[in-house]
Amino acid sequence: MLSGRRVVLGVSGGVAAYKSAYLARRLLEAGAEVRVVMTPAAQRFIGAQTFASLTGSHPLTDLFEDPSVSPHTELARWAELVIVAPATAATIARLAHGIADNALAATLLATRAPVVLAPAMHTEMWEHPATRRNISLIEADGHRIIGPFSGELAGGDVGIGRVAEPEEIVEFAKTVLHRPLEGLTVLVTAGGTREALDPVRYLGNRSSGKMGHAIAAAAAQRGAHVELVTTSSLPAPPGANVHRVESAQEMLEAVEKIHPDIAVFAAAVADFRPAQAAQDKLSRSDGPPTLVLEPTPDILASVVARGDDIFVVGFAAETGGVERAIEKAKRKGVDLMVYNDVTAPGSGFGTDTNQVTLIEPDGTVDRWPQLSKAEVASRLMEIVANRLGR
Repeated sequence: MLSGRRVVLGVSGGVAAYKSAYLARRLLEAGAEVRVVMTPAAQRFIGAQTFASLTGSHPLTDLFEDPSVSPHTELARWAELVIVAPATAATIARLAHGIADNALAATLLATRAPVVLAPAMHTEMWEHPATRRNISLIEADGHRIIGPFSGELAGGDVGIGRVAEPEEIVEFAKTVLHRPLEGLTVLVTAGGTREALDPVRYLGNRSSGKMGHAIAAAAAQRGAHVELVTTSSLPAPPGANVHRVESAQEMLEAVEKIHPDIAVFAAAVADFRPAQAAQDKLSRSDGPPTLVLEPTPDILASVVARGDDIFVVGFAAETGGVERAIEKAKRKGVDLMVYNDVTAPGSGFGTDTNQVTLIEPDGTVDRWPQLSKAEVASRLMEIVANRLGR
């Protein structure tokens, strides 16, 4: 998978930079062509000549001393994959906020290649709210994260923050370059629908759309043509064609125009809507209105009923045990159902994490640990690809 591929290795300033030399060697042994870009701080931990000797190419260390007119853009265009290991809190912050004040940061902003970051820092830095926000931002931009893991840190400390081992990063890089969904169209629905009560108010739910947008990003990363039908105002995931809708009916109409190979229904679609929305704003002075509700269209069922050879994944956001989701999986006729209890800590609407259970059509369940929504999406898309023999 790495043989003949062009890999840029970015090294930022942490004590784990010594492992980057081993990583460069492992990438070369896997058949990759490797070039290195270093931050000024990285050079305080490991010398540029070490990487020059390993790779046969002098690292890019400064934007102004290099003889090239635009060394960072040349390197960025050359790359088929960029790996940043170690990725310090400072480098992660630069990427999250688009600050290109050194050679590595400028290369990251200039490249269109997939980017893998292997964070390394003390536990307190990794757990700081600023770092958590920055990680969420770069994952939303489509970048991939491996680690960090628990273990021994600098200064004798122990905790989460240890950089992934070179062998782990190489294996992860292989999966990033693997595009198993290339040539397929993936439909993803996301967010919570809003069903109008009057021109001002609506019936809705607390879904943020984060899970669906993460799935769309994961599918695009694997080479799929992605059609995302969403009610969320979240930024469009890289590589996804976005259809903005509001109500269940609008979502249905958008979905009906798409002919996917894979359909993932992560949206929290309202089950009911007002039978008749008021034309004017309801007034308190008129007293509480009497609401007559009617069912919204079953979007998932409409796709299953097409009879096309579509791999269908449903989502069941419940407030109790998994039994209702198992029954729903059987009744809906999906290929997979993803269940989560939205009342569980870290698994509800609007969170950056999720704890899901995968349900097979026969009711078999696979309970996953709490993961970031990006990781849930990544695992789910890998499973779908495997089921399709890709």
